[in-house]
Amino acid sequence: MKATLDYILHLADNALILGQRNAEWCGHGPVLEQDIAISNISLDLIGQARSFYQYAAELQGNGSTEDTLAYLRHERQFRNILLLEQPKSDWAYTTLRQFFFSAFQQLLFQQLSTQADERIGAIAEKSLKEVNYHLRWSSEWVVRLGDGTEESRRRLQQALDDSWPFVNEMFQAENFELESGVRVEELQAAWTEKVKACLAEAGMEMPVTSLTRHGGKKGIHSEHLGYILAEMQYLQRSYPGCEW
Repeated sequence: MKATLDYILHLADNALILGQRNAEWCGHGPVLEQDIAISNISLDLIGQARSFYQYAAELQGNGSTEDTLAYLRHERQFRNILLLEQPKSDWAYTTLRQFFFSAFQQLLFQQLSTQADERIGAIAEKSLKEVNYHLRWSSEWVVRLGDGTEESRRRLQQALDDSWPFVNEMFQAENFELESGVRVEELQAAWTEKVKACLAEAGMEMPVTSLTRHGGKKGIHSEHLGYILAEMQYLQRSYPGCEW
């Protein structure tokens, strides 16, 4: 059961941390329509996080709630991948990161929807409609930026170079994934094909580098997660008992 709990927390942490990062764009999007879009994606992700945290709290017991799991765990207890905690940077980086993660999440949730754990499968199946929209929206932005101006193309290339070392962590299975019957390594070929096709349409090429960054699934994070948690958890730690 510990492996299942750790895996559910991993799924919840991924959604929560990316939702928090995307929320930083609220009121700062390039145009009103896209400001609303990225804010709605943030809300979708936080909604997914809530569903997973609620299930995790039931399994953990001991008075745990979605609030305590989101707001009272420390940095080393979070299991999100490193890519999602990196600073939002510019619009190119944000939309490319969303594309990378949504392409992965779509494949993963399709796999999870047929998993033996019915609760995880139900959450994944319910979330797929949202994920499909996230993927469509972000992929359109990748193409738009790559096929746009010299400046937009330069920024997308910079985003590719900066984010690429983090993507392999999505497909490096930890013990809690393997013990939960999840095979993320089996998703890499389909993910790569999807990403390659989108980048080709944008006039971009897949980066080639041997540099990889990982550790988030083990609770070993970059310096950025601490700052996210300090801001996100401040209210709950200052005024215990606040609810979502």
